[in-house]
Amino acid sequence: MPFHEGFVSELVGRSAIVERGGSRDVVGRVADFVVEHPEDTFPRIDAVIVKTRHGELAAPIADVASFDDGGIVLTKAPTVVRPPDDEALYLIEDLFDKQIVDVDGRKVVRINDIEIARTAGALRVVAADIGVGGLLRRLGIAKIMPRVVDRVPRSLIAWDNVAPLRDLSPTQIRLSVSEKRLSRLHPTELAEILGDLSAQDAARVVGSLDDERAADALEHLEPDVQRSIIDDLGTARAADIIEEMDSDDAADLLGELPEDRQNELLAEMDAQTADDLRELVAYADDTAGGLMTTDYFWIYPHRTVTATIAKIREIAPETEFIYYLYVLDQSEKLLGVLSLRTLLLAEPNATIHSIMDEEVVSVRPDVSAEDVASTIARYDLLACPVTDDRGTMLGIVTVDDAIDAIIPERLTRKLPRLTKRGQQRRAETVG
Repeated sequence: MPFHEGFVSELVGRSAIVERGGSRDVVGRVADFVVEHPEDTFPRIDAVIVKTRHGELAAPIADVASFDDGGIVLTKAPTVVRPPDDEALYLIEDLFDKQIVDVDGRKVVRINDIEIARTAGALRVVAADIGVGGLLRRLGIAKIMPRVVDRVPRSLIAWDNVAPLRDLSPTQIRLSVSEKRLSRLHPTELAEILGDLSAQDAARVVGSLDDERAADALEHLEPDVQRSIIDDLGTARAADIIEEMDSDDAADLLGELPEDRQNELLAEMDAQTADDLRELVAYADDTAGGLMTTDYFWIYPHRTVTATIAKIREIAPETEFIYYLYVLDQSEKLLGVLSLRTLLLAEPNATIHSIMDEEVVSVRPDVSAEDVASTIARYDLLACPVTDDRGTMLGIVTVDDAIDAIIPERLTRKLPRLTKRGQQRRAETVG
């Protein structure tokens, strides 16, 4: 009888039978199914692989007369040697137990079974089973206790959301919509998924994202995972992504790499960004210099409130961290600071000098991370400026990076970030 729908695991191992003059001869057992065009939405099964005493042979699907409890009935014995691996997708060999990203569930899962059905005039792959039911069928539980398996909730992903990674290997797959839907995940969720993937798969997913989203995800990954992804991405693309990271996180990543690899990446970057990162990499990780970022908003003291607000509106799409405005002179010496609230409440024609707070709490770059965190907590700051012995502004340590110094790293990577990727080193207002 014609086969309408079921699972691959239910057919594998069944006898392959050839009918001749009313007799039935067993020529082998079903070993796999072949899809020649896996890029199709619901790809057609083109052949059945039969394990015979002569080896594995392919029977075209046109030679399959029917499926029944006894096995698969063929109109003639298979004679075609199984196609080369690089020209076809094998449902069991290439897909069973392979990883895919379940975007809705925000996790990496494995394919336990494949659902197939007769539709649009052909036998086609329609879904991936990622649930317990697929495992139970493969273990043969469905034959012994079918009611038990029937009661297990189905967990299927429609095949139009799955596609093979042809450019890497036919043994790896992904969700075909992963680039668009993964980009909507929170960076922490995306990082958890990337951490569960192989190095190549993680690099592919990161490579499919835009630079800003890729930077967000990298910042939440463990250093060893970051390194493997950077190595697989290639120098030019990796440099573009690192440039979009918060400068302190970018410096931390570069600090984990060999010096020659650092130089390769820095050579691909904007000269100013590269210089900033070289300075940051030189600081010890557990100091204010190691924690600071060079992404902050600064202004000259003679600018007016109106001009400053206009500039903030101009750069708003590029930056988020403008809770404080740092006031510098021509030599970049820190003169004062004011909050965004102070700016908005001031008279439009007032100068920045007249409304800034000259009593600025700052730290030196060699101060320990614990002392920076204590300073931020003591003065209830969102960020603390870092200056050298002459008072020259070097950067800021944000409260989220200060927290990094006092709670476990596995928790800090799940915390929201205050700064924005791709922000200019220091944005100056114009009057």
